[in-house]
This record gives sequence, C-alpha cells and structure tokens, in this order.
Amino acid sequence: MSVTTAPGIGAGARPGLFGFTRAQAVGFLILLAAIGVLPFVLYPIFLMRVLAAALFACAFNLMIGYVGLLSFGHAAYYGMGAYVGAWVLKTWHVDAVLAILMGGAAGGILGLALGWLAIRRSGIYFAMITLALAQMVYFFCVEAPFTGGEDGIQQVPRGTAFGFIPLHNDMAMYWLTAGIFLAGFLLIHRVIHSPFGQVLKAIRENEPRATSLGYRTQDYKLIAFVLSTFLTGVAGATTSVVFGIATLDGVASTRSGDVVLTTLLGGLGTVFGPVVGAVVTTSMENYLAQFGSWVTVTQGAIFVVCVLAFRRGIVGEIANKLKLSL
Repeated sequence: MSVTTAPGIGAGARPGLFGFTRAQAVGFLILLAAIGVLPFVLYPIFLMRVLAAALFACAFNLMIGYVGLLSFGHAAYYGMGAYVGAWVLKTWHVDAVLAILMGGAAGGILGLALGWLAIRRSGIYFAMITLALAQMVYFFCVEAPFTGGEDGIQQVPRGTAFGFIPLHNDMAMYWLTAGIFLAGFLLIHRVIHSPFGQVLKAIRENEPRATSLGYRTQDYKLIAFVLSTFLTGVAGATTSVVFGIATLDGVASTRSGDVVLTTLLGGLGTVFGPVVGAVVTTSMENYLAQFGSWVTVTQGAIFVVCVLAFRRGIVGEIANKLKLSL
C-alpha cells in the first residue's frame, strides 16, 4: 500500500536550529503561543483532549507518514496505555507522571510483542494483521478482571505530579498535559530528522533498495513501531488521568479509524499535520454534538469536502503550495 506524503522542497526545507527548518520554527513558535494563550480563552478540559489526540496522531504519523506502514490497530496500544495508567494510579496511588510513563511502557511492550508478528508483512497484509491483533486485545480487555469489563476503571484520582504538584486543578493538569505533548512532539521531530529517520524514509520510498544497501529494514521498522506504540500508550494514559476513567472505547476499532482520519486530514508525513488534524476532528466532535444523530453525517460531509479540497491534507497542501517543509 503506497502512501503519499507532502514534499519538503524549496528554501524552507534547509534544516536550522534544533533541526527545524525556518518554516517549521515559525510553526513551532505559533504552536507554543497557542498552548500558552488558549487555556485562558477556552476550556482547559477541551484543550487537554486536543493535546492528547494530537500526541496520538503524531505517534501514528511516525508509522504511516515516515515508514509507510498503515496500522489499523493502534487503538490497542492507546487503550492498554489508558487501562494500565488508570489502574496503577488508582490501585497503587503512585505519582501521576510515573503512572503515565507506565501506561506508555505498557503500550511499548505490547507493541514489541505484536509488532514482531506484524512487521514481517507490509501493505494491506500489515494493515489486516494489526487489525486482527487489535481485536484480540479488545476481547482480552472485555474479559480481563483489572479492566472492569463494560464498566471500565472509574473514579481514577489525578493525584500529584513530581510528588508536589496537585493535579485536581484543571490548569495544573493542563500544563502537565501540554508538557507531555511537547516532549512527545519534539522527540518525534528529532527522530525523523536523525540518521535513523532518514533510513525510515528510505524504507518508505524503496525498501528493497534500503535492504540492498545493508540496512536491516525489519529491525528499523520494529524500533519505529515500538516508539510509536510507546507514545500512543502515553497519550492513552494521559487521557485516562485527565478524565478519570478508562473504558473499552479506548481499545475499540473506531478509535483506530479516528486516528487514521485525523492524520489524513492534517497531512501524512508532515510535522504539524497531525496536530492540525487533531484540532479539526476534536473541535467537530465537541461543537457538532448539538446536532445529535446527525453528527456522523455532518462529520462525513466535512471529511469528504476536506479530502476533495486538500488531497495532501490541510498542512500538506499548504506546504506544497508554498514549497515549504512543514
């Protein structure tokens, strides 16, 4: 299955400070400004939902945008991270940051086990294997005692961060969520602009050629897969801490579909595309709720318009028109 990504060409494509191109540096400053200002304008709970969705989409984009592998099962790692983070925080009363990291570790370990099976295939075969494995994880979560089954894990306390910052206040929780998102965003940016990231792009463009050059492509893909699932688990655990609940919705196949649409809408293979896609999709879910049963129809119509108007995604189309790397 081929993946079309936005090209980064022109003067704005030359790397600058910390690996950012000039255009990316401007975009990152705008992102920082938005993160700093918006909590005083909009509800912090809504913004935390956007940031968690953006981190999830960025982690997913690492696989599909830079390795060229479409996973239909990323909900398994998101949901497992949410379950583990919520269970550890509620049962052991550990620090919230540690609980979130343990949720990420759960996603990464599960990604290592399932990725070792799935990564041997590519294209539609890889997509179908990840979907099947994710469904197995879903049924496991239905039956496993620690997940609470249909009820999920409820009344999860936020606790404290770093042992002294109480998170019951929404603003305190927002700054922690923003910090986690920025750490994940910068990690992904560093990875894709490192020599390791260049190999991943080479695998995306022509895997047989990368193999002929001596690269063990299976190992590179597995490492990228584990990193993606780790950050996906972090996003899931962060969401469970923010909302105080972890349910089967996190491991449902619809969650995997949502992140695919989010990434496609923002722009595959772009740094800021998943963030923009998360803003659009989360805003639609929040502000179109008043339409009741027509929400799905309205969202579908908007997606169709966006796909027709932005073939490369919103950010990808802008980058292509301006000949910039975003």
